[in-house]
Amino acid sequence: MRDRYTVTITDYRGARHFNLSQLMRRMLGAVGTAVTLGFVLGAFAIYMLSTKVAALNSDLKMLENYQAHIKEQNLQLLRKQKSLLHAVEEKADALTRMSDELGDLEILIGLKPQTTNTIADRLDSATLTAQQKRLMLESIPSGLPLKQTRLTSGYGMRVHPVLNRKALHGGLDMSAKVGTPVYATANGVVEWAAPHKSSGLGNMIKLNHNYGFSSTFGHLNKILVNVGDYVQRGDLIGHTGNTGMSSAPHLHYEIRYLHRRLDPKPFTDWSFENYDVLFEREENIKWDSLAESVRKAVISPERLLLQAEPKLSAISN
Repeated sequence: MRDRYTVTITDYRGARHFNLSQLMRRMLGAVGTAVTLGFVLGAFAIYMLSTKVAALNSDLKMLENYQAHIKEQNLQLLRKQKSLLHAVEEKADALTRMSDELGDLEILIGLKPQTTNTIADRLDSATLTAQQKRLMLESIPSGLPLKQTRLTSGYGMRVHPVLNRKALHGGLDMSAKVGTPVYATANGVVEWAAPHKSSGLGNMIKLNHNYGFSSTFGHLNKILVNVGDYVQRGDLIGHTGNTGMSSAPHLHYEIRYLHRRLDPKPFTDWSFENYDVLFEREENIKWDSLAESVRKAVISPERLLLQAEPKLSAISN
């Protein structure tokens, strides 16, 4: 009986006896050991996983903090960039205001540039070849920026239709329905192509041309060019609108020379057939010096142009 064991269980019904063999006892012991070992290994695995999860959470927290730091640095840089751009725009506006105030003063007191020579002495347009004339017409704003239009306000002092006070109107207002195509009046590069709040011109395009000239197109509905784009005379650059301080749909058109506003009307009348009209009506520019520069440019083989007469306006039919 050594290889057998008796287990006695007693309750209110009496005692009951169960016989277990030695082999069964060993099996039960092995099962108990295996279960205990399983619990121990499971607890150890849970502990290791918990430790790894804690480490990962710590790394994640560090990454989140670093991301927040980078985001804050980016915001600071954006604020600084915005501040610098605002400062640059303020300086540019201040320069423009100074130029405009000087122009107002000249108009009010009737001041004109002192010239020692007549227009005929300063510029003999008959000596200019067709190539030279075409280069000037393509480099300096000439003709109208719209195919058909009616001038509603000229250059000079007037009562502002929105502000209701007297001020210099530094360009021409051309009546046009919203969406009318606007064309470049000379070859150049786009300096501005976005809303311009400080001037009241709404959506505005500014083109820089050769020899110190620039042209501005205001109150646009749509802009079709980007800053840095190169455009040629007659290229479509936008559509007219009623943006900014505007009382009705129209195009505001300006021409400047060395940041000084000029009356655009002589330039809109300037063409191959009326070539002398601009030199006779605009005396603020050293045309003789400019013509000499054009002559030298045409002589250069790299700057030779096709001999063809330009159109009467900036639009190619």
